[in-house]
Amino acid sequence: MSLIARFHALAVTLALACMALVFGLVGAAGPVRAEESYAIAMHGSPRLPADFSHFPYANPDAPKGGRLIWGILGTFDSLNPLIVKGLAVQQIRNYVVESLLARGNDEAFTLYGLLARTVETDDDRSFVTFHLDPRARFSDGKSVLADDVLFSWELLRDHGRPNHRQYYAKVARAEAIDPLTVRFDLAGANDRELPLILGLMPILPRHAVDVATFEETTMTGPIGSGPYRVTAVKPGTSVTLTRNRDYWGRDLPVNRGLYNFDEVRLDFYREANGQFEAFKRGLYDFRVEHEPLRWHDGYDFSAARNGEVIRDTIKPGVPQPSEFLVFNTRRPVFADIRVRKALTLLFDFEWINRNYFFGLYSRVAGFFAGSELSAYGRPADARERELLKPFAATIEPDILDGSYRLPVTDGSGRDRATLRAALQLFSEAGYDLDGTVLRNRTTRMPLTFEILVMTRDQERIALAYARDIKRAGIEASVRAVDPVQFDQRRLGYEFDMIQNRWDQSLSPGNEQSFYWGSAAADNQGTRNYMGAKDPAIDAMIAALLEAREHTGFVSAVRALDRVLMSGFYAIPLFNVSEQWIARWNRIERPSDTALAGYLPETWWQKVGSPAK
Repeated sequence: MSLIARFHALAVTLALACMALVFGLVGAAGPVRAEESYAIAMHGSPRLPADFSHFPYANPDAPKGGRLIWGILGTFDSLNPLIVKGLAVQQIRNYVVESLLARGNDEAFTLYGLLARTVETDDDRSFVTFHLDPRARFSDGKSVLADDVLFSWELLRDHGRPNHRQYYAKVARAEAIDPLTVRFDLAGANDRELPLILGLMPILPRHAVDVATFEETTMTGPIGSGPYRVTAVKPGTSVTLTRNRDYWGRDLPVNRGLYNFDEVRLDFYREANGQFEAFKRGLYDFRVEHEPLRWHDGYDFSAARNGEVIRDTIKPGVPQPSEFLVFNTRRPVFADIRVRKALTLLFDFEWINRNYFFGLYSRVAGFFAGSELSAYGRPADARERELLKPFAATIEPDILDGSYRLPVTDGSGRDRATLRAALQLFSEAGYDLDGTVLRNRTTRMPLTFEILVMTRDQERIALAYARDIKRAGIEASVRAVDPVQFDQRRLGYEFDMIQNRWDQSLSPGNEQSFYWGSAAADNQGTRNYMGAKDPAIDAMIAALLEAREHTGFVSAVRALDRVLMSGFYAIPLFNVSEQWIARWNRIERPSDTALAGYLPETWWQKVGSPAK
């Protein structure tokens, strides 16, 4: 090697060493290990190898073609699910608009390459870099570029839903390294989930979005990079999605065996019983059943008896969805926790489960039922106690030591022991029985409130509960409204009490702030329906976001569960341990079910079966 060549090699080596010093160190904290990877997991490593061919719960040989008709209760007035305004068609997300990464539904929280071929971050997750797939295209044929990613981040940070604004505002800086590479600086966010949250960011084309009108409702289908395009809209009635035969990502491992129908039509129904009758007539292809009475004896019609309608019972591996009667603590009537405790005592689950649910349901306090994340019935470990120590005065001792249990009645509908305990709590809160009316001791005003419902099933539970609390001198009115009005009032917190369900994963993260965080309490469009404003909740959410190891993460989530239980923000109604799916036999599904449960995108039309 010549002297000049040796000098050049030495210069290159020194330059690379300097780059390693600049990009491989973070102050005095030590080296930052950044690796480009096909996937990213919240904790641990991705389950699937880099050369995986398809998700285990998908059938890579599923035939393409046919039509899936989806019957949905409610209505819509917008095709933009990324804004607060309007009632949007949620299936636009994923079917039409894609993310940088795709969720693996057999894992707690792992994302695999989609629009981004690879992802890169460091041990501290102080940054994340996405390397886009050069094949990625929007449905109009234009390439998906780093500039579109930056545009989507800025647009949703400034004009998106409250959760997007909250998440994306944590980014300190974003830049396009080259046309196919974008880097987000997350310094100071202290949020190890944020790289994954950004990986799930919906990507919109800069060239096809008008920022000035983005927050307005629209019946124009968005241009996305996903497998489907919006091809027909009947406002408030139906939306038709047609498979894009030029879809750029059809052969990706994350898509193999998915999105098999040529057409997906979303039909909307205003009323639950009418929706069920339409299913019995074969007007749509499948339904998720939520009503035990109907599941128990409502499928005794000819198509179900002769096998044309198949009923699947699926046991997912995620926390059991739990139904609650939610107190709106923004209302003075529910401001006192003793009132909320007393009203919790008066719900007679044993009577309702026997008479309405055929004993099919169980009941657990807390919000992560049936999983290792649940604190109910478990004593707090040392890590939990350390996290909760600054807030010890607000944590119920029996909830901390795991001995707390929901009240169990004699099932008669007239349990005297729970009534006496509830009246004692009401007395401590300043309420006394005046004949048959419970009145505030100072103002003499009766304790009354309204329960808002949207279905006949909710109304049944509300009426039974109103009957139970009437024995304590409380008058609760039950107001039934249609799904549109219910959603509007729920999103605007215009209610005293509603029935609601929070679905949880095995990897709760930033969305917990959206559910219970103080900042979300006064922002319309969040899911903090109870109006919780508790520093302990905020601190536990921060702790679970900062957790590096699985054990520390579990402790933080259980600590959050204890704080929520101690607040008595909602009355636990029941836990759902199974998913009940009814489908016409023209629709087939894989034999293996994802950890998350049923996934219509993995289904296909039976060969030889005509589409409806």
